[in-house]
Parts: sequence; structure tokens; C-alpha cells
Amino acid sequence: MNKNDQSFARLDSELLRSFVVVARHGNVTHAARALNKTQSAVSVQIRQLEERLKVALFVREARGVTLTEAGETLLQSSEPILRQLDHVAATFAQAPVTGMVRVGIPDEYGTSILPDVLAVFAAQHPQVQVSVRCGFSVDFPDMVERGQLDLAVTTSDHAPGSGDAGVLLEEETLWVCRKGFQPPSGQPVPLALFERSCWWRDVAVAQMQSAGQLYRVAYSSDSVAGVKAAISSGLAVGMIARSTLETGMQILKPADGFPELPVSHLLLLSGTTADDPAVEAMSDAIVSAFEALA
Repeated sequence: MNKNDQSFARLDSELLRSFVVVARHGNVTHAARALNKTQSAVSVQIRQLEERLKVALFVREARGVTLTEAGETLLQSSEPILRQLDHVAATFAQAPVTGMVRVGIPDEYGTSILPDVLAVFAAQHPQVQVSVRCGFSVDFPDMVERGQLDLAVTTSDHAPGSGDAGVLLEEETLWVCRKGFQPPSGQPVPLALFERSCWWRDVAVAQMQSAGQLYRVAYSSDSVAGVKAAISSGLAVGMIARSTLETGMQILKPADGFPELPVSHLLLLSGTTADDPAVEAMSDAIVSAFEALA
């Protein structure tokens, strides 16, 4: 043997597995039954392991076996190793995910979160066809209900109590304007709102009305990009999520005459296809992407 070689025990995972099962049962006969092996075969494996390690792992007694101090140490090390080996084996044993998944993503996340989601998903599941609808999310819940979308990201002012929805992100909502913009004193506040009724439009209007604040709709759009453009240009004040706040925008607070806004909850909705492997995989990818954002 080369003098630089080190002599050490090379452990077989099957020997470790038999050892762990014997340790758990405290009886070779019962362990053999659990392993679907003969008692003599298991006894041979334990003896081989002890010979390789040059230690006694069990104290043999009339009604079974108990671990020695060396056995206790080996058990603590062996169980996590075997769990990891089982995890690796299960990963490669899984059949490739195939099929199609239809996803709805609000346009404000279409250029930030969506590329990462699709990149990770495509690398892990290249055989799945993905159809993405990126736009106004007010239609998404109905589309999921009708089976036109498998998954959809949408916004609500409250977390779901039950059902097929999970919270992806909980964040502060803000009144914002262009830096340096001064809402006209004594005149209606110019607002940038969504064209159609949705959570964002309804909350903005309701909060202004409940605070007795005069307002007028100065700009309306079906897209977040359009609303933010009106804000950034100094045309109007608008309501956005903190995660979409941009350089050049100024936050308006109650001291400025703007009422407190409720926290928004970004939800992931799923329909009747939630158990489909492709849909489950996409759901996991979306959840992971938003966890990284949070």
C-alpha cells in the first residue's frame, strides 16, 4: 500500500441501514422481519460492520440487544446519512413532470418576479408547457373558478381564512406622488386609479371618502405601469405596494392629509387542477420566488 494512503473503514449503506433498524427494534429477529431478511443475514451484517469499525456496537442479552457507547455514537451519525440517501434516491426515481400549466401574474410582477419563476421552472421541468397571462389581476379569480387558469396571483386586503389560496406576500400599501409634488391646497386631490373596479381602486376611493378628503380622477389606466407613469410624471397621486416603490417617488402620510391604508395580501389562487404535478411544481416555484422577495 502506498505510504500516503490512509487506512479507514469504508462503510456500506446497507450495513448502516441494518444497524439502524436493529438499534430501533432492540432485537435482531424483529429487525430481520422489518428488513425482509433472515435473522442470520442481519447478524452477519452487524458483525461485518463491527469488524470494519473495530468496535462492539451492541451488548447481546437474552431478550435482545442494547447499544454500546460506540453504537450510540454511530446511530446519531447514521440516521441523517440514511435520510439524505433516501432523499437523493427518491429525487432520481421520480418520473419527469409533463403536461401544461396556465398561470395568471399581475403586470407589476411580470418583469420582476416572473422571469425568475420561469427560469427556475424551465430548468427543473423542461417537459412542461407553460402558458402565462400577465395583466390586470381583477379577472384572475373568476378565470381560476371557471378553469381557464390553473394558478393565479392576485391581491386582497385580507388573508384567506380557508380554501384554495395561500399568502405569498403581506406588505404595506402607500400613497405616493412625484418628489416635490404638492397636492393643491383646498382643491380636490388628483388621483391616478385603475380604469376598472378592483381592490386597488376601491380601497383608494373608500379611504379618501371616509377621511372626507376631496379628490378627482385625474388619470385612469388598466395597467400598473400606466398608473405609475401618471404618478412619476407629477400628474397625480396614487396608491401602490411598497415593493413597487420607485426612485423619484415620495411617500404621503396622514400628516400630509392622506388616510392610513390597509395592508395588502398577495395571494396564490389554485383551482381544481391543484393536485396536477405540473401545477404543483409551478406553485412551488412561485412560492419560492416570493419568499426570496420577502
